[in-house]
Amino acid sequence: MRLIYLLATLVVCASAASLNKQPTVNEKGKIRYDDCKVYKLHIENKLQLSIINIIQNISEKYNIWKDYDEATKEIHIMVKPQEVKNFLQLLKVYGLKSELMINNVQELIDVEENASELSADSEEFGWTRYYQLHEIEQWLDGILAAYPTVTEGFEVGKSYENRTIRGIKISHKAGNPGIFIESNIHAREWITSATATWFINQLLTSQDEAVRNLAESYDWYIIPVFNVDGFVYSHEKDRMWRKTRQPVESNTCIGTDANRNFDSHWMANGGASSNPCSETFAGPKAFSEPEADALAKFVTSIKDKINIYLSFHSYGQYLLSPYGHTAEEFPENYDDILTIGKAFHDAIAGLAYKTEYRYGSTSSVLYVASGSSVDWVFNTLDVKIGYTIEYRDKGRYGFVLPPVQILPNCEELMAGMIALIGKSKELNYL
Repeated sequence: MRLIYLLATLVVCASAASLNKQPTVNEKGKIRYDDCKVYKLHIENKLQLSIINIIQNISEKYNIWKDYDEATKEIHIMVKPQEVKNFLQLLKVYGLKSELMINNVQELIDVEENASELSADSEEFGWTRYYQLHEIEQWLDGILAAYPTVTEGFEVGKSYENRTIRGIKISHKAGNPGIFIESNIHAREWITSATATWFINQLLTSQDEAVRNLAESYDWYIIPVFNVDGFVYSHEKDRMWRKTRQPVESNTCIGTDANRNFDSHWMANGGASSNPCSETFAGPKAFSEPEADALAKFVTSIKDKINIYLSFHSYGQYLLSPYGHTAEEFPENYDDILTIGKAFHDAIAGLAYKTEYRYGSTSSVLYVASGSSVDWVFNTLDVKIGYTIEYRDKGRYGFVLPPVQILPNCEELMAGMIALIGKSKELNYL
């Protein structure tokens, strides 16, 4: 009874605050996250998990950064400053252990913005800051012009706000096996497009023998920014924006988690939310989002050319494979998938940074997640090697990874990619 009363009070407080307090914005109209805190919670029983499940739907006050991890029994949650007292009281009453990971989210955002301002005058595109969509597209135009014999631009389709979802194909000879990379499906995960552009650049410019082998032995289809509307919004209005920007009928909340919107066990087993205000809202139906629908149609049109499908994400340091919708079943080739995953892990762990990646199926290593792009390609198009790569870090910075870590993250990807592709070839998937 006390649980119901306390949670009811919490919801009322949150609702009242949302009516009376608008988000603070700066002079550029961007939402500020002053004194917003990120906590790591350790879940020890089903009662505690049920509390968190209720809390995470109060979107005005709480924002899930990292959903419940079945293996570590952890969840990361951002709390607005006006709700910290109530939140900590709830944790105390129900014995939830917590660790403060980020004391002030806005301070991390300020570091990002300062890095961008310091290097904004440079005409050379580099990887010391995060770029906006128009800058990435301008760079992509330059790459296509500089390497016309081995590159080709392609258009996946249009977003809800009528932006073009662009990609680049890199091909040195006909008949190569194909590898498809989709990046930044979640808007706030800026490290993904930064890493994708760096990887494109390396495929075209590196003289390293292993990288040249990657570049010349395979056809690469790479989308640097998939969720173009959300990405622009995350730069111009709300750094923490995750979803698409299509309004939801009969609801004030906007956007869908595009990586829960694919028609592969859509909304199965609690792997997504039916609440339009949730960060994992799956949409009113599968492929309701024009972005997801366009990607599915495009990938289907070239399905015979794709041997491996990769989706770039952050954060947590995982290499996740199908299935996402259940931990009770595994693909027939799961042993091979794990063998490839180990090669990826070992290559990155062997670098000077000693970064550790966990690998395995999404549902067994992390959490149930239905309707993802990787699972859809795996199940529908029969592409038997597919992974979601969750980049740095484990929560010290979360989605606001400092620009100084862009290049180390990129170096780790390249080491992991060389191993992943090499092992896939050894196992006859290429």
